[in-house]
Amino acid sequence: AEKVLGYDLLSLCLEGPRDALDRTQHCQPAVFVASLAAVEKLNHLQPEVVERCVAAAGYSVGEFAALVFAGALGFAEALYAVKVRAEAMQKASEAVPSGMLSVVGRREANYKFACLEARKHCESLGIENPVCTVSNYLFPDSRVIAGHLQALEFLQENARKYYFKRTKMLPVSGAFHTRLMEPAVEPLAEVLKSIEIQKPLLCVYSNVDGKKYMHSKHIQKLLVKQVVSPVLWEQTMHSVYERKQGTEFPYTYEVGPGNQLGAILKQCNLKAWKQYKHVDALEDEEAVET
Repeated sequence: AEKVLGYDLLSLCLEGPRDALDRTQHCQPAVFVASLAAVEKLNHLQPEVVERCVAAAGYSVGEFAALVFAGALGFAEALYAVKVRAEAMQKASEAVPSGMLSVVGRREANYKFACLEARKHCESLGIENPVCTVSNYLFPDSRVIAGHLQALEFLQENARKYYFKRTKMLPVSGAFHTRLMEPAVEPLAEVLKSIEIQKPLLCVYSNVDGKKYMHSKHIQKLLVKQVVSPVLWEQTMHSVYERKQGTEFPYTYEVGPGNQLGAILKQCNLKAWKQYKHVDALEDEEAVET
């Protein structure tokens, strides 16, 4: 990874500084590499788990790791694509003061209407063509809304009106998975054109539509579209775990930093979550937990 990126990713991950690691241009390659490192660890500890795997999915940049795992992309080429994607998204973020707001809503919450009113508020402030839209579907009653900062501030101030129980700004620099990321589309599209993409050896689900990738051109097209499209994670969870009544749920492994996807799975499908395990890239799990 160091050769592809041109900097020491391992020491940045282990020693920081934290604010440098949080920057989009470093954070995305770090998540990608740490996810695949966790796969290697799982392969070392329980090779039969990796051999028997039937499906994979990755959240946002994690989709690149899922495609490498499934044999559709080579590690070095995919990392280079992630580097280009991350730098282009960082640049797009710096062009407009924007961000992402995590929202847990009551049953009555109407996210579309809330976003519409937030956009109108921005227009009243003189912002032309404002962006405020759902950018991530996490689990029932939980969304991430992304767009202009003024729109997100408006939603936080009026949370009760829209039946939002909890709102929290995410530590990211921009409105990912919205049209504010359009400047990142072309650089990523160019790189993906130059990379050899194979048909995946196992099912990989796309963030864009929650369905399985069909062939290499499909992967190339949707990975570009993903930058400006909402992440349909909740819908993906339904696709992955859809089965006839009485059929057993598969084992699920979350590989990589953090266990947020496990927490989301618990909210989406409790039965599937009971067969869930988390594998981190760190050497000593016990020491980390204590």
